[in-house]
Amino acid sequence: MSNYDGDERFAGLPIAELNPMVNPKATRADNAAARNAKPLPAAADAAWRLRIEGYPSSEKFTEHVARFLDTVDTTLVTAVLVGMWEPGEDSKEAVRSLVDAADRLPALRHLYFGDITPEENEISWILQSDITPLFEAFPRLETLIVQGGQDLVLEPVRHESLRHLEFRTGGLPARVVRAVGASTFPALRTLELWLGTDEYGGDATVRDIEGILRAGGLPALTRLGLMNSEIQDEVAAAVSASPVLGRLTELDLSMGALGNEGAEALLIGQPLGHLRVLNLSHHFITPAMRERLTAALSAPGLALDLGDPQQADDDGEEAWRYIAVAE
Repeated sequence: MSNYDGDERFAGLPIAELNPMVNPKATRADNAAARNAKPLPAAADAAWRLRIEGYPSSEKFTEHVARFLDTVDTTLVTAVLVGMWEPGEDSKEAVRSLVDAADRLPALRHLYFGDITPEENEISWILQSDITPLFEAFPRLETLIVQGGQDLVLEPVRHESLRHLEFRTGGLPARVVRAVGASTFPALRTLELWLGTDEYGGDATVRDIEGILRAGGLPALTRLGLMNSEIQDEVAAAVSASPVLGRLTELDLSMGALGNEGAEALLIGQPLGHLRVLNLSHHFITPAMRERLTAALSAPGLALDLGDPQQADDDGEEAWRYIAVAE
């Protein structure tokens, strides 16, 4: 579940950054990278990460974006990762900076918004904002990954080109989940939501995912991930009875608190033999139930992932369940 490929690639391209600016408040050693600037790759040959580094930084995030626009031929840029903006501030200015530059980024197809490492900011401490303008400013966008759920806002939208949408959070607000279900994405094939825990703002219930499970606005959807949820048993039961299930080739219910109840719902619900992938990893399913699942879901071509088992209920005692990514 990394932010990008292990060899620092995004959207099939190596990740590049602008050379750092010299910070007059920093030491000579800290400025060594800026003084030993390396040639930048061609604009179309990299996914460009926009971020500020150090505190205090030598530039604001808006200034960094302006330098990017002045340095790189952005008309050829197809992939951008928005990383660390001003510490302690929400993403409003970062959203505005991209939206204002939309006419300078006509080829942008892949966007990772919130590419922030745990060393910079824990996932549930990332302050987001209203990202609806990103959908409106980039009508040709094909991939959008958003990390961080605090203060995240999304209004229902229609987007004709988007094929891959992910929300990676330790707590995804219910209003955002409902907005996704109320949106229309005719080309969307992959939808992945890390629902998270109520402790970090993940207040969605099964009722909030009903719009997604009806999939009225998602006619091309083939891969659905409803993941990292503390109500994973209820989610599994809802998915097993949903209209969207028969259209999927991949179902991902991993990273959450799935136990025997959810596993039983999958067994007695609609047939799953048409799936190519069923990912239930990081779960609280007992060994006996895992054997039942394996026996029942041994259809040719179906890859069942029951890896990363956690301590399951034992001898009538309920185990403490936790999701894979919270704080």
